[in-house]
Amino acid sequence: MNNKVIINARVATSNDIAQSSAVWIEDGKIQVVEHSILPEIPKGYEVIDANDHLLIPGMIDVHIHGANGFDMMDGTEESILEVSKTCASTGCTSFLVTSVSSSIEDLMLMIQNVKNVIGSEQGAKIAGIHLEGPYLNVKRKGMQNELYLRHPNLEEMKDILSEAGDLVKMVTVAPELPGGIEMVEYLKEKGIIVAVAHSDATYEEAKEAFSKGASHVTHCFNGMRPIHHRDPGLVVAAFEEEHVSLQAIVDHVHLHPAIVRLMHRIKGPEGVVLITDALQAMNMGDGVYEFGGHKVTVANGEARLADGTLASSTVTMNEALLKTVESGISLQDAVYMAATTPADILGLQNKGRIAPQMDADLVLLNTDFNVLWTMIEGKLV
Repeated sequence: MNNKVIINARVATSNDIAQSSAVWIEDGKIQVVEHSILPEIPKGYEVIDANDHLLIPGMIDVHIHGANGFDMMDGTEESILEVSKTCASTGCTSFLVTSVSSSIEDLMLMIQNVKNVIGSEQGAKIAGIHLEGPYLNVKRKGMQNELYLRHPNLEEMKDILSEAGDLVKMVTVAPELPGGIEMVEYLKEKGIIVAVAHSDATYEEAKEAFSKGASHVTHCFNGMRPIHHRDPGLVVAAFEEEHVSLQAIVDHVHLHPAIVRLMHRIKGPEGVVLITDALQAMNMGDGVYEFGGHKVTVANGEARLADGTLASSTVTMNEALLKTVESGISLQDAVYMAATTPADILGLQNKGRIAPQMDADLVLLNTDFNVLWTMIEGKLV
C-alpha cells in the first residue's frame, strides 16, 4: 500500500512542535500535514497511529565511518550495507560514507564498493562520500594514521574524482599544508563541500581558506588548533564567517555542553550539524576494535587509542539529539541541526523537513528518544 496517513503525532515542523497532527503520504512523498481534527480517512490508506509520540524528519549523518561491528573502509560491500541498516535503526535516513586516511588503493576500493551498492540499501540511503583526509596535518592527526597523511595532491584528487564521479560530496583538508589553498579552490570549483579539520591553521590561514571556498568545519574544536586569546585559530575564524557551518559530536565527551551552547548561540541551528563520527563500535558496546590501522579501546562508551587520544565516537544520531537537548538546546533547534541543516548543506532539496512534497523520511521517537520506527520514502524499514 503506497498511501499512508500517520495520525496522533507530535510533529516537529520548522516552526514548532505541532500537537495531534496527521501526515498524509502518497507514493513516498508527504502530501499534507494537518494540525486540525482528522477527517474521515478514505479507503486505500494505511493508518499508522503515532500514539502522541514525536515525529521528526529523518536525520542525516554527514560523518560516519562504521557501526554494529562493520567498518566501511574494510574493503567489503557488506559493511556499507550493514551500516545503512544500523543507521536506520537509530533514526538516520541518509548518510555520507566517510573514509579515514589510507592508501590510495584502499580508498579506491571503498569508492568502488559504494558505487556497487548505492541504490540497493535496505536502510538509510547513501547520500554520497565524505573524504576525511588524507591531506591532513600530522600535528593535529588525532586518530588518523600518520603513515597515510600527505600533502594535498591535485593529480591524485583528480584520479579519485574520476573514479567516484559525483559521489564525493565533502572533503576534509588541512588548508595550511603546501598545496592546501589550491586544493580548496579546486574542490570548490567542482561543487564539493570543502571542510577543514585535523589542521593547525592559524586564524589568518583559516580566513584565507574560507575566502577561497572552504565552508565547513569537521568535528569542530576536535583535531585543530585550540582557541587562545592571542592565537584565535581556525575556530574563531569559522565563527566569524557567516557561510561556514560547523559539525558537532554531541556525546558529552568530545564537547562540553557549554561549547555546544556557544556554537548554537553564534551560528544558530542553521549553522550547526549534528554528526556521529562513529566507528564500528556504534551499537556494539565496550571492547577492543581495529580502526584506521589502530587498536581502539572502547570503555564506558568512549573510544580511545592506547595513548588516550579520542578515536571517533560511539554515539548514535538519536542519542546525539537527546544529548543536544540535555545541553540546553531547544528540541525544535536540535531537530533542525540533525535533519534540516545537513539536508540544506548537501543540497538534498526533498529531505530534512516534514512538509508537503518532501520525501516521507520520518522517524518516530518516544519520550526517551528511542526510535520506535523509521520510514524512508514512505516505507517502514
